Amino acid sequence: MLTVGVAGGSGYGGVELISVLLRHPGVRIASLSSERHAGTPVGELYPHLRGIVDVPFATLEETLSTGVDVLFLALPHGEAIRLVPRLASRARVIDLSGDFRIGDPEVFARYYGFPAPPPEVQRDFVYGLPEINRPAIRNATRIANPGCFATATLLALYPLYREDWIDGTVFVDAKTGSSGAGRTPTPATHHPRRSHSLFPYKPFSHQHLPEMRQILSNPENPLVFQAHSAPLVRGIFASHYMRLKETAGREKVRELYRDYYESERFVRWVEKGPDVSSVKHANFVDIGAATDGEHLVVWSALDNLQKGAAGQAVQNMNIVCGFEEAAGLEPSPRFP
Repeated sequence: MLTVGVAGGSGYGGVELISVLLRHPGVRIASLSSERHAGTPVGELYPHLRGIVDVPFATLEETLSTGVDVLFLALPHGEAIRLVPRLASRARVIDLSGDFRIGDPEVFARYYGFPAPPPEVQRDFVYGLPEINRPAIRNATRIANPGCFATATLLALYPLYREDWIDGTVFVDAKTGSSGAGRTPTPATHHPRRSHSLFPYKPFSHQHLPEMRQILSNPENPLVFQAHSAPLVRGIFASHYMRLKETAGREKVRELYRDYYESERFVRWVEKGPDVSSVKHANFVDIGAATDGEHLVVWSALDNLQKGAAGQAVQNMNIVCGFEEAAGLEPSPRFP
């Protein structure tokens, strides 16, 4: 059994990690940290875990000194940059924040609003999107877990960019549930503001945009991305609009995605289009498309706390540690 620690275990991403790790057959949770709730039993803060995880949260320093085999960092942006240089090199580190996703320090500073990590630290991190970067992940000890929007958009667009299908700009309209904003409410995420509402935020400046551009990396097909807050708790639904270089019917589009993802456990082609209700509490991303021959719309849906965060982090751990890739991630989506 490998030992794991979760730094930042009291946030939504952290508690989702706890739930996934509890059902993993090959690991034992050794430490969970929360500065604000240190000393509080996990089951007291999150009653759904009462009687299942009743150990108290530790301080961050206690978790960092535990000497675990795998350390998950589920901390606010900027915290991992400060902590990672202090960590023992033998520990495998999977960071769920955006601190190590962007290679260009100037781009990072522009989108995140604080200085990039030192280059010698940044170079140790591998971008953790398994479906397109598995060989590099397998040999890594430091993983930068992708952003939730980036996961939805990259998996939807990657085959089209690789095969040079797109003519011009791709426009992305993405909507997310309130859990993506974290546990602490703000004026824009408080229930009376968010419930039964739909509104845009961060036009042309969302922090997930540069990691999408970094991976797709094609100046002939620029990406315009707009995020929206939707009246959901869980889920991301992204629509991608583009013109095609050559006409393509539905069957040709289907075959392209089949070629890229047929063997991928967590990518599903949905003939009539995805639905966020079909991916809740599971590590799947569902993809579908429609075409009139000249234009193409590709949709993707995922659970922002699972494939968009904690589930993907455990998927990365499984690859790095030699577990079966779906270990701990097999439960089917829940409906209704």
